[in-house]
Amino acid sequence: MSKKNLLVIAGALIVVLIGYFFFKDDAGSDASVIMADVKQGEFKVEIETTGELEAKNSVNIMGPSALRDFRIFEVTIQSIIDEGVVVKKGDWVANLDRSDFQGKFSDKQIELEKANSKYTQTQLDTTLTMRQSRDELINLKYTVEEKKIVLQQSKFEPPATIKQNEIELERAERAYQQAVENYKIKRNQNIEKMREVAAELRKVKGETDNMAKMGESFTVLAPEGGMVIYTKDWNGKAIKGGSRIGVWDPVVAKLPDLTSMISKTYVNEVDVRKISAGQSVDVGLDAYPDKKLKGKVVRVANVGEQRPNSDAKVFEVTIEILGSDPSLRPAMTTSNKIVASKLDSVLYIPLECLHSQSDTITYVYKSEGLNIVKQEVIVDVANANDVVIKGGLTLSDKVFLSNPSGQENKAIRLLPEMNGKRKKPEAEDKESGLVEQVSMSNP
Repeated sequence: MSKKNLLVIAGALIVVLIGYFFFKDDAGSDASVIMADVKQGEFKVEIETTGELEAKNSVNIMGPSALRDFRIFEVTIQSIIDEGVVVKKGDWVANLDRSDFQGKFSDKQIELEKANSKYTQTQLDTTLTMRQSRDELINLKYTVEEKKIVLQQSKFEPPATIKQNEIELERAERAYQQAVENYKIKRNQNIEKMREVAAELRKVKGETDNMAKMGESFTVLAPEGGMVIYTKDWNGKAIKGGSRIGVWDPVVAKLPDLTSMISKTYVNEVDVRKISAGQSVDVGLDAYPDKKLKGKVVRVANVGEQRPNSDAKVFEVTIEILGSDPSLRPAMTTSNKIVASKLDSVLYIPLECLHSQSDTITYVYKSEGLNIVKQEVIVDVANANDVVIKGGLTLSDKVFLSNPSGQENKAIRLLPEMNGKRKKPEAEDKESGLVEQVSMSNP
């Protein structure tokens, strides 16, 4: 090799070394710095939640509902069939504690005996009273007949005697008429007494018969065939053996229709404004990670609630599973991705690339040849991983996923102001959660 060629090679090496040391401060000396491409394509804003499957329609297996008529408001489940067992119509499901009821039923049977006794006693009393009144009428009628005979026999007696006999007859007739009227009144009184005790007897007997039938309902049978699923009480705990059910909602268990399922989930109050009925949902199952289902939002609660062991307010969202799948079972855990919005052919980058200054300017570090530029960007909507870029980057740009060292004090290359003032990007809204992610990536 000639001396000239050696000089050329040596000069080239010197240039490379000078370039390396000259630009290493800009490019950063950390070999772990990772670049990301600006991507273009469809962008989905998805809200991820965890839900629980349940049947859209189900048949309730009910305990006795009329116990409140007898001042019994709760009853304990003594034993219940295992959850998930498939039963036929009329099969045994549960036994309920009847101790409180049995005491009330014994009291009602005693009340029935008293009502029967009172009815019989009243019947005997009225019979005796009416018999006495009828005997009195007969005797008074005889007295009238006797007075008539005496008056007829005294027609040849002195006028005073005749007048006296006429008075006696008139007095006897008046007594007889008064007795007839009194008899009618007593008869009506006794009829009403018998009606009263008969009504009371019918009432108590009806209650006793109803309680006897109700006693049979403490052995709970399946109203239809299907798979038994435990229901939940007001605080979300499964109702099982030892649980108490109220008579206002005496559901012991359910028989779900497994051909139509829904996923009930809860969305925080920040994200609920992005969700509406009709939005599509990608549904996954923890039990079957490879199974992917489609669903749609059918209901968003208007009022928030506070779940147990949580301080955050959430809103219930109901997702209907499209189609049917024999592997779906109630209480399975679902992972739901609700597609809140979808944009076509937009530029987007990872959220980790974004940084902010004074909460008014959002920028990225991008590469321009051997230089690094702090470039202001205008951002739009974001999802859990990426954010849409409306201005400041092109498809051919490359951006840094982390802060390149030694670039913190560089000036930001600003974009032209829009309508005389800088537009605050939607992604900087504190409610979107982007500010938190930006602050984490900005040392």
